[in-house]
Amino acid sequence: MFRYIAFCWEVASPDQADLAHRLEQALVDHGWQSAFRTSGHRVFMTGNARGVNDAYLLTANQGVVLGRLFRRSEPPARGQGDIELTDVEAQRIVHTDGRSLVDHFWGRYVAFLPSWTGVPRVLRDPTGTLPCYRIELQGLTVALSWLEDLFSLLDMPAPPVDWDGVAAHMVLGQVSGHQTLLTGVTQVLAGELLPMAAGSGRPKQLWNAVDCARRNSSLATPEASAQLRDTVATCVRSWASCYDAIVLRLSGGVDSAILLGTIAAGRIASDVVCLNYHSPGTDSDERSYARLAAKRHDVELIEGNIDDDYRLEDVLHVARTATPANYLGFMGTSRNDAEVAASRCAGAVFNGAGGDQLFFEVRCTWPAADYLKLRGFDRGFLSAALDAARLGEVSVWQALRQAVVNRSLRGDPMGGVGRHLTLMDTAVMDAALKTAPRFIHPCWLAAQDLPIGKFNQLGMVICPFEYYNHYLAEASPERVQPLMSQPLLELCLAMPTYVLTHGGRGRALARKAFASEIPPEIATRRSKGGTANYIATVLQRNLPFAREMLLDGLLAQRGLLDRQRVEAALAIRPGSQTGHVTEIHSCIATEAWLQVATTAARRREP
Repeated sequence: MFRYIAFCWEVASPDQADLAHRLEQALVDHGWQSAFRTSGHRVFMTGNARGVNDAYLLTANQGVVLGRLFRRSEPPARGQGDIELTDVEAQRIVHTDGRSLVDHFWGRYVAFLPSWTGVPRVLRDPTGTLPCYRIELQGLTVALSWLEDLFSLLDMPAPPVDWDGVAAHMVLGQVSGHQTLLTGVTQVLAGELLPMAAGSGRPKQLWNAVDCARRNSSLATPEASAQLRDTVATCVRSWASCYDAIVLRLSGGVDSAILLGTIAAGRIASDVVCLNYHSPGTDSDERSYARLAAKRHDVELIEGNIDDDYRLEDVLHVARTATPANYLGFMGTSRNDAEVAASRCAGAVFNGAGGDQLFFEVRCTWPAADYLKLRGFDRGFLSAALDAARLGEVSVWQALRQAVVNRSLRGDPMGGVGRHLTLMDTAVMDAALKTAPRFIHPCWLAAQDLPIGKFNQLGMVICPFEYYNHYLAEASPERVQPLMSQPLLELCLAMPTYVLTHGGRGRALARKAFASEIPPEIATRRSKGGTANYIATVLQRNLPFAREMLLDGLLAQRGLLDRQRVEAALAIRPGSQTGHVTEIHSCIATEAWLQVATTAARRREP
């Protein structure tokens, strides 16, 4: 589990210097490795491995880049190993204040760079894969990826909970701005260069997804398909080249089949084993599709059962983090992932996360509205409307009417927020909606000029996916999501939605681009596996625990949950109209996080 801690302080301050010395000594005592040191600034890391996550020291001790870098100009090659930064490249990174790093490299990294003011700065890569949180401790500024490390190393209580943030998290589903749910803990946003010390300057956005979305690529469909294929191949094979062996979560859907086909065609990893999960129920068994993909590329497929007996009490073992983590993506599978990866000496588990968002798997008519806004009533509009009608499963006349109505519609990050929630009191929700914009990514708030389909696609990728498993922590293998790579993000955000869905299918362009590498049954399938039956079953089997958590927990005590509504939702079989199963699970995850966070915050109170 790769993590880092960086800190800076005023050398002239004895108190700050003493705290810095204590933290440095604790890191050394716990086996952390020094990655960079200069007067008033230290960077440490642990769990590093050459070619996977490591340190790239800039010349003349001017800074360091942590993580994994790829050059944009280099295609992936089997066994290519890690890159070495030349002196010229390193100097250019420093002299351009990190812009050269964003423009000429990509990967998974956080960089610590100097500035003319003497205050070090931190740059989080455009994908935001590695978390980067910032906290002030008695004048000492700390930037780190895993808050649990700081609390344990200094034996300090966690910061107090920001209850406005908790309410915002509940209505938004996920906070994406600088503010977290812990008072005094902020996050550096993806593509952002920020002085480490508070009050030392404003953040500078070196890269943002909105700029990519505004580029509006004019590539015709054949050229767009070829470019998509090449970019996916570069990203996937680059990541695969980092590992001698990998486990691939092969769901049976389009995205994971594309990953397998791309890795197999490039013959990058020396050993690939695929892993598919299923559970009783009509919506989760995709083994037949997974078998087709594995057979096509002659790779081993392990079929596993999702653990229906999962005990929700396990979510109380969540790490102390800045925001709650939803456990639905880990429930019943993550321990088996770890066991399979360990048994095969696999360095990582790959998955196709991000495909829905980037390739645009959304049932809607937005692409026709986007076409109308970008190109007007030309001869291609009718074809775009026909595609939108197929995609949204409406009549052509409905698609035409919605295109005219939506072409001038301004995107609203708060549009529809809270609409599907059933467990919050109406007055409490209204109050939460007023404070929620403070927790939304500022770039998304400034993107209202985008076509409505592109605006909504942006909202689906603006917040990075979780890199760490908040429940298994170091026991979890590294997760790699190759589709969420900077070159592919830039390409798909720049492509109009009507190009991505040309032909009237979700992921239409991706299906076309990889038709020769994935089984036709997968390329043309219209169904999509789900977990609704499974998560309902787990909830039903854990109802006593759910009732205890939600009726007697902190959310209810603070009035963020309406006890009568919760009682009604849990009184009968979950899944009925009285409550949404996913909302109940989300509230349980938030409650578990709160119990851990508040216990840690008062741990050393007199």
